[in-house]
Formats: sequence, structure tokens, C-alpha cells
Amino acid sequence: MTIRRGTIRLLAAGLLAVSLPWQAALAAPGDQAGFEFAVLGHSFNAGPDDGPLKKAIADTSAFNASFVVATGIKAASESCSDKLYSQRKDLLDASGPPLIVSLSASDWANCRNSRGRINAIERLNRLRDVYFADDQSLGQRKLTLSRLSSTAKFRSYAENAHWEYGGVLFATINLPANNNHFLPEAGRNSEFEDRLVANRSWLQRLFAMAQRKKLDGIVLFSDGDMGVLDEDDNSLLPSFSSKQDGFAGPRKQVRTLAKKFSGKVLLIDTQREAEADGKEGKNKKAAARTDAPKISWKGNLGHVSIDNDWSAIAVRPGKTPFFEVRQRATRPSAQARAKASTLRR
Repeated sequence: MTIRRGTIRLLAAGLLAVSLPWQAALAAPGDQAGFEFAVLGHSFNAGPDDGPLKKAIADTSAFNASFVVATGIKAASESCSDKLYSQRKDLLDASGPPLIVSLSASDWANCRNSRGRINAIERLNRLRDVYFADDQSLGQRKLTLSRLSSTAKFRSYAENAHWEYGGVLFATINLPANNNHFLPEAGRNSEFEDRLVANRSWLQRLFAMAQRKKLDGIVLFSDGDMGVLDEDDNSLLPSFSSKQDGFAGPRKQVRTLAKKFSGKVLLIDTQREAEADGKEGKNKKAAARTDAPKISWKGNLGHVSIDNDWSAIAVRPGKTPFFEVRQRATRPSAQARAKASTLRR
């Protein structure tokens, strides 16, 4: 009996040792453990070619990011067909790490039907059906997400999702780059106005949750840059611009909520090399830029725009800066780390 018990103990220990790496890979890190996540820039700013997206997915899978966020699934000039939506979902679902989709204006805001009429709202609803039908991320590994659509009042807004990882609250928010899809034509802004109400409730919920849980930070992913760090025009002179700022409401709310939050707040968008109109950018000078994106700060509020490529962002508990954009390819893949560990033994 003694031999049998010893054998069983050895087998149990062996099974536990084998299972621990897999458990560690799927579990969120402890409060003081740093980690890195990846953001896929909107590669379609350069045109309707999914080659760069495929490469970015392969790179971030090899990089073994904790999770990946992709803003935008297609170029504005591409078809808005169900077929393309499904094809891109299959491509994104091939990601090794969990992958969360954050919509861009080019995915739906400029879509037209076969008769040439704008059908943006119908296409937005279709994207919700295709990409956000349940509470799971895409990718070979999954993250469980909480969606705004779980609230009866905002049942339609499944694209707004949040998840907690390593003491930080991450969330997507639908703020399209084409002036938040505000339309100057009278009587055509029901989508903008309804989404404004939903986003206001969403932001309030996120900050209240993070404050209640005493989390270290909040990260918001969006298509458009709402300009939280920009200087407001406080001039008393009348404005001769007839264009309404579609980001004014969210910008004011985020600033107010951030002042009351004890942690860091980071806003991430993908407008670094794009014209903020939901169409492909054509700025060749910007495309030739080689410097890495950098986070700008005002108090506890930070902002960074990601370029057409992908970027890794490190979360560093107890260190300064708390969030840091890392140079790509500075962290070896999981396979490389395992090989190095074996050699050290």
C-alpha cells in the first residue's frame, strides 16, 4: 500500500506540473505581475489589402501577447457584404491569443446598398450579429467579455465590451473616426444621438466599476481620437465653423471621470496615419514615419494613436510609466523563451 500511495502521489505531482503552464497561460496575472497586450493598427488605411493584417496576426501570435485588440476589419473602399464580414472574422479568429474587435468607421459608416443609397445602420447591425453574438472573444484562446448589450435598455450595443486583466479594466467603445458619425443634414442623426446616450452610460459604468474595485487603470479602445489632451478653444469670439464636434460630449465626460479616478486612464485609437474621415489615408510622408507611437500624458489621462502596423503595450504595476509602448520584436516568442529556458538548464 505504501508503494501504491507513493506512486499515486508522484503521478499526481507530475500531472500538476504538466497542467500548471497551461493554467498560467490562461489565467490573468496577479496584481503585481506585468504583462503585454497588442493593438493591431488599422492596416486598411493603406488600401483594401488584408496581407498586412494576416502578417500582424501571425506576428502577435508569435509574440504571445496576453490578448490582442483589432480596430477595424476592412477598408472603406471594400465591399460591405456579408461574405467579406465573414471572411475577415475567420481571419481574425485564427489569432493565437484572445482577439477583441473594436469597430471602425470604415467597417460600416460609408456603406451603400446596390442602389447606391447609404445603409450604414443596417450594416452596423449586421456587424453586431456576425462579430458580437456571444460573450466570447475571437482567437484560439478565449476571453470572456461583458457587453453593454447585457443591459436591456442598450440591447443593440454589443460592440461595447469590457474585460478585466491584471488589475486593469479594458474596454471598447464605438466612436467612429468620421466625427463620431455626426451627420450635418437635419433629421439624420438618430444613430449618433442614440449611440451618444449608450456611450455615456457605458463610460459611467466603466469608471464606477474601476473605482469600486480600486483597479490600477482603465484602457479605452476606439476608432476615433476624441481629443482628450487637446487644448479647448475658450475664445469669446464667435466661431465661423459650421461643423459640430461629434466628440465633444465623450471628451468632456472622460475628462471629468478621469479626474475622479485614482488610477491611470489610457485612450488608444488608430488614427496616427489616417485621415479621420473613415476613408483610407493617403499621406505618404506619414506612412514613411519610422518612430514608434508614444503615449502623451496630462495628469492621469494618457493618449496614444497606433499606426498601420501593430504595437505592443506593457502594463507595469508599481513602476513608472505604468503603461509603456514597447518596440516590436523585443520580446521573444513563447517557443523562443522555452528553448532559452531549456538551454539554461
